Amino acid sequence: MTTYAVTGATGHLGHRAVEELLDRGVPAGDVVAVARRPGAAADLAARGVQVREGDYSRPDTLPAALAGVDRLLLVSGSEAGQRVAQHRAVIEAAAAAGVQRVVYTSIAHADTSTNPLAGEHRATEEVLREVGVPATVLRNSWYAENYTAQLDTHLATGEVLGAAGEGRVSIAPRADYAVAAAAALLADDDGSVVRELGGPGVTLADLAAAISEVTGATVRYRDLPADEFAAALEAAGLDAGTAGFVAAVDTSIARGELDTGDADLAALLGRPVTPLVEAVRAARG
Repeated sequence: MTTYAVTGATGHLGHRAVEELLDRGVPAGDVVAVARRPGAAADLAARGVQVREGDYSRPDTLPAALAGVDRLLLVSGSEAGQRVAQHRAVIEAAAAAGVQRVVYTSIAHADTSTNPLAGEHRATEEVLREVGVPATVLRNSWYAENYTAQLDTHLATGEVLGAAGEGRVSIAPRADYAVAAAAALLADDDGSVVRELGGPGVTLADLAAAISEVTGATVRYRDLPADEFAAALEAAGLDAGTAGFVAAVDTSIARGELDTGDADLAALLGRPVTPLVEAVRAARG
């Protein structure tokens, strides 16, 4: 009997990954949902899943959370500047608990990317190697939701604004990444494994075209230099730090650093990655 644990189990990706394990026939009693606030996972507990408190920022909660766990899905934290220390705490607790494999959600091309998110993921991958727990690293590209959450703005302005040029980004819905993470947790991998996950590469002009196709509105992509894009975002109400971050992501896209292709993700899914048009349609409702 193998016991599987998923951290961040009340978040969008972690919760869906737990559901996928159950959908694939893993007995609920063999699944551990680790959550900062266990009460928020009441729906999983009602299905028989073991819900345990585990807080990345409180290492004392982690040994009990991971006791008896054989395989762990470590969903990366969301607190910028805190991730490396938080992830180290989980990885070291996993090693001490005898976890046999850690599946970690990293970012596309983490070893070489200039994306502003890549540094903490690159450092976490180094921690995995240092601690020596066998690991499957899922280098996720961009979530479709990062774009579809802005649909109303795109429709109101008639444009997708960016600084990505003709760079391609491998977009897939969060649910696809979650299903893939569950599949990786169940896979019979040996040694260290790295998979670059994403959908077919598309440009932001392709995104604008998909929005137009789904809604019937005319939406175009307008490309700006990175500094002008950041200034436009500030003018729209973002603080300078967030605007600079978004512009830096687009610069990374222009360099091709979020283009992974869809082969690895499709292989884990056992089906094609959800097309961009379908992701836009689902978001539109």
